[in-house]
Amino acid sequence: MTIKPLEDRVVITPVEAESKTASGLYLPEAAKEKPVQGKVVAVGPGKRLDNGQRAQMSVKKGDTVVYSKWAGTEVEIKGAKHLIMKETELLGVIAG
Repeated sequence: MTIKPLEDRVVITPVEAESKTASGLYLPEAAKEKPVQGKVVAVGPGKRLDNGQRAQMSVKKGDTVVYSKWAGTEVEIKGAKHLIMKETELLGVIAG
């Protein structure tokens, strides 16, 4: 099963935070932070403008992005957790 987002939406696979601290201690599940970074796995065609054209998306498949903790809608695709959110909910793209 594949998913094709509509309009200006993107599908993101969250990047899980480390379960071990720099000093070597393992964190319990309850102490872990909700992920705020992820990899873009699919992008929509872009928002339709008033003149009928589509706005170009500023992210592409494969980009690593940052988003707020509570952004998007969680969905499960092929047993893996993903987020679907509007492009405007993204805070930035991590370069390099």
